Amino acid sequence: MQTPSLELKGSSFTLSVLHINSDDMAVIAAELDAKLAIAPQFFIGAPLVVNLSAIQTSNFDILGLKEILTSRQLVIVGITNASAELTKQAKAIGLATVKSGKESSSQPQLPKTTQIVKQNVRSGQQIYAKNADLIIVGAVGNGAEVIADGSIHIYGTLRGKAMAGASGDRQAVIMAKKLEAELVSIAGQYWLTENLQQNGAAPSGCIRLEGESLTVESLPL
Repeated sequence: MQTPSLELKGSSFTLSVLHINSDDMAVIAAELDAKLAIAPQFFIGAPLVVNLSAIQTSNFDILGLKEILTSRQLVIVGITNASAELTKQAKAIGLATVKSGKESSSQPQLPKTTQIVKQNVRSGQQIYAKNADLIIVGAVGNGAEVIADGSIHIYGTLRGKAMAGASGDRQAVIMAKKLEAELVSIAGQYWLTENLQQNGAAPSGCIRLEGESLTVESLPL
C-alpha cells in the first residue's frame, strides 16, 4: 500500500509561555532584550505561546508584539487567555488561539542516557545533552554554557551558565562542587548571580525547582 503524502496525527510538544504584563512595546522590547542577553543561544528559534491574561485594553498592539519577537528570532505560534477582541486581532494576523488548561500531570520523557564530558568547558563553548543527563568532570568557565534535557552534575566549579530540564523536565536538578554561576535554569525558571547570592547559595550546592521557584541547598564538601 502506498504511503499517503500527508498524515494528521495528535502529538504534544513543550512550548514556553511568555506572559505579557504591559502594553508598552518599548518596555516589553527592553525587558525581552535583557532576558535574551542572558543566554541568547538558548532562546533563539524558541516557539512561544503568548499569555495575554493581564492585558485589559483592546488597543494592545499584537502585530507590534509579533514583530518584536520575530525580529529577535523567536517564533510566536499563538496566544492564550486573551479577550475576545484581542483574539480576533490575533487571528487576523495568522496566530493560533491556544487553550490553556491545568498543568499536565504527565511527566516529560525521562532521559535515557548520560553524557559525560571529561574536560573543562571554556568561554564560548556550549554543550547540549539531548534527552540525557549531563556530567561535567571539570569546570564550566565564565561565558560557557552547559544545557541538558535532564539533570546537570558538575564535578568542578560552575562559573558559566547551566540550564537543566531544557525540554520541560521539572524534576531535573543542577549540582555543582563549587557554585559561582552566571545563570542557572531549570525548565525555564532561572536565577542570575545576584539571585544565588540573595538566596544564600552554598559553595557546594544543589538547585532544584519547587513550584514555580528555584531553591538551593548545600551539599557536603
